[in-house]
Amino acid sequence: MSFNVYVTREIPEEGISRLRTVCDTVEINPHPRSLTYDELLNEVKCRDALLTMLSDTIDANLIHEAKELKIIANYAVGYDNIDIEAASSRGIVVTNTPGVLTDSTADMAWALLFSIARRTVEGDTFTRNGKFRGWEPLLLLGGDFREKTLGIIGAGRIGTAVALRSRGWDMKVLYTTRSNRNSMLEETLNAKRVDLQTLLRESDFVSINTRFSEETRHLIGFRELSKMKPTAYLVNTARGAVIDEAALVEALLNKQIAGAGLDVYEEEPGLKPGLAELSNVVLAPHLGSATIETRTKMSLMAAKNIIAVLNNRRPENAVNPEVY
Repeated sequence: MSFNVYVTREIPEEGISRLRTVCDTVEINPHPRSLTYDELLNEVKCRDALLTMLSDTIDANLIHEAKELKIIANYAVGYDNIDIEAASSRGIVVTNTPGVLTDSTADMAWALLFSIARRTVEGDTFTRNGKFRGWEPLLLLGGDFREKTLGIIGAGRIGTAVALRSRGWDMKVLYTTRSNRNSMLEETLNAKRVDLQTLLRESDFVSINTRFSEETRHLIGFRELSKMKPTAYLVNTARGAVIDEAALVEALLNKQIAGAGLDVYEEEPGLKPGLAELSNVVLAPHLGSATIETRTKMSLMAAKNIIAVLNNRRPENAVNPEVY
């Protein structure tokens, strides 16, 4: 059979090459940007498979127009950009790319933690602007990590990986989870499961790793930020809307917390007014999985998911297995 696949952004060639071994037509968005909704709507018609990014809105209307579609392979762990119910009702399989980006995203969380606590971005700007005149005893003082308390909001794969990386600093680990207790963290790090308010009140560093849902929208807002220590740091590598970004801007402006590191944003790629002007926040452009090795693995996983479905096989990473 002849298969027609559309890829909404350029991805590592390994995944594209794998698709071309099976599919007669593999078209890739030629623009160095995301497609507009109308452009994407036009492209999905007569396609057998769609390889999408988290930035693509795949709603019920678009799914309805994609009459031939058999699979939507999201190039991400998350899939809140896709109307899963609408896809399932049409018998369309939705897949994601879990597991392969756990370590790179956990590393990114620590990169943000170090960057904000040790003020490396501020220091880089300070030095580039010619302000460095020599060592000073009070210049850009930051925070230590050793024997401090790390709070993990969402102790799934990535949250667990972030916590395990704290061993080198003998940190106390607190965590929250909506599922069962995390026996690995408790046995390896003597971590303690607590409620969110306790975690925020007692932690020196807080890492957000929870999945996004309507339950977790604005999980961290004015009230929650007010519970944190004025010396505490907050990082988010999960989803932007887990934090009320306007509340965070106010908390940082008023020095309610010491600093924040963000890799994701509430209205990505836009920033809430005032955020970019603050010196006590490090802003990264959604780089959590941005390593050569990880993005290549993601492209191959998405390609394998598509090939499996087009050949009437169950993919490894279906998020709506009820379709089968």
